[in-house]
Amino acid sequence: MTQNPAPRPLSDDAASALLAAQQFGTLATVKRSGHPHLTTMVYGWDPEARIVRFSTTADRVKVTHLRRNPRTALHVQGGDPWSFAVAEGDAEVSEVTTVPGDAIGRELLAILPEAAKPQGAEAEDAFLEQLVAERRVVIRLTVDRLYGTALDFEATKKP
Repeated sequence: MTQNPAPRPLSDDAASALLAAQQFGTLATVKRSGHPHLTTMVYGWDPEARIVRFSTTADRVKVTHLRRNPRTALHVQGGDPWSFAVAEGDAEVSEVTTVPGDAIGRELLAILPEAAKPQGAEAEDAFLEQLVAERRVVIRLTVDRLYGTALDFEATKKP
């Protein structure tokens, strides 16, 4: 492996683009012991605001961790094992959505990829009611550090 080029650091724009291109990543929170707690999450990336949003239920352990210690990171895999982006920062946990269609419910709906959004007013209403029944919250990770690497495979191929 030492004969091939090393992975190159991603620019902020390239790391942001990788976050935008993916839907799933690994969220790391901090346990009381100081060890990381890792969980796969679907997310929505807002590059202008530099906020990653996640949907979860109020009773999840990651919510407990974040309320105690807001420091967190999201790891997103690129197109090969050597490509990734990490978004680090502090997270806040919203209140529980309590009324179908409230601000938290609408924010949760906006996190969904377009292909997964309920189609039609009746389906959307049912979805918003389900969010209330599940006691859903939004985790908002405000990104203050974005980094990653990529490996240029073309440069590693021999003619």
